[in-house]
Amino acid sequence: MNYRCLFFFTILLLLLPGCSKPLPTFEKIDLTKWKDDKWGCLKDRLAALPELVEQKEKLKGLSQDDIVKLLGRPDKNELYKRNQKFFYYYLTPGMNCGRDTIAQRLSLRFNAMGFAKEVLVE
Repeated sequence: MNYRCLFFFTILLLLLPGCSKPLPTFEKIDLTKWKDDKWGCLKDRLAALPELVEQKEKLKGLSQDDIVKLLGRPDKNELYKRNQKFFYYYLTPGMNCGRDTIAQRLSLRFNAMGFAKEVLVE
């Protein structure tokens, strides 16, 4: 009896990852260049800004892990009260690139369950 339960749970664990929805695709955005442009210093993210603004709704509802798979590790993240988390991806060069300007950034707010609830360009 115990072997049957173990077998059932093993099969269940193997099948569950296949039930997730595929990551969205972004037309006209080179995600490899996006990931390589840390802090927006190379201005590759700035070139993708119009398309990103147009398609930002595709990011809502994705998990933190899915966002990292899609856009790469965030340039900055913050943890707020009630387990809210923010990811920031810088779009224009700023102080981290040796400039005296305030950089534009993509801001993703995650709820306590780890899903993107709000997507803003600031």
